[in-house]
Amino acid sequence: MSARTGLALRVDGVSLGHGGEPVVRDLSLDVHPGEVLVVVGASGCGKSTLLRSLAGLLPVCAGTLSADGATVTGPSPDRALVFQDDALLPWRTARRNVELPLAIRKVARARRRARAEHWLAQVGLDGQGHRLPAQLSGGMRQRVQLARTLAGEPRAILMDEPFGALDAQTRGAMQRLLVDVLRTTPATVVFVTHDVDEALFIGDRVAVLGAEGVRTLVDVPHPRDAATRGTPLVRTARREILTALGAHDDRSVPC
Repeated sequence: MSARTGLALRVDGVSLGHGGEPVVRDLSLDVHPGEVLVVVGASGCGKSTLLRSLAGLLPVCAGTLSADGATVTGPSPDRALVFQDDALLPWRTARRNVELPLAIRKVARARRRARAEHWLAQVGLDGQGHRLPAQLSGGMRQRVQLARTLAGEPRAILMDEPFGALDAQTRGAMQRLLVDVLRTTPATVVFVTHDVDEALFIGDRVAVLGAEGVRTLVDVPHPRDAATRGTPLVRTARREILTALGAHDDRSVPC
């Protein structure tokens, strides 16, 4: 993936909904190439709808979505959508699940196998490619989904609460893994979560979404490290996000 660059995504005056009343209006947002933008907001504010529209699966009610200046009119291999459900094919081994997007594109068998093995190793599943999904834990299945996504070399990865169904310990491990793996890819990432601490750990910026668009954009202090979570800069960013969410204290987050 080193020869590829992340997509520049633009949301310009967009209204989003499912055929009826829009859930969000007049949304404008630029996602810079190669950045990790995390989107937070109360349930029903349009976070998942935004991801599906960026993926080309849902049309906008008004406004325009573009990727590198071209209007988004449908799905593209350059934009991969990752769900909370790992969506692995149960009859295919982990390696063959990772190979799937490459097989669809008619990549030669030897090349796709080598790329699948590479990405399985990158997500900590070296030597596990022969296992079926039913033989893997929830966290391992999410690792396979991440490897499958990265093997397809998308220029933008759209992640819809991918760790939301995991227990706290596994979720923390997956957050750390994602941060580490993203250092090896130039892909642009838009990551949706309800968890403010997850947003601050994963993101370069955090966008708080409301019914009337983006309420605030917060730059996240670096480096990404669990040890920085209690620093004054991170605490300030956290308070700013919580205030925009309408939370009354650090333990109260609308969801």
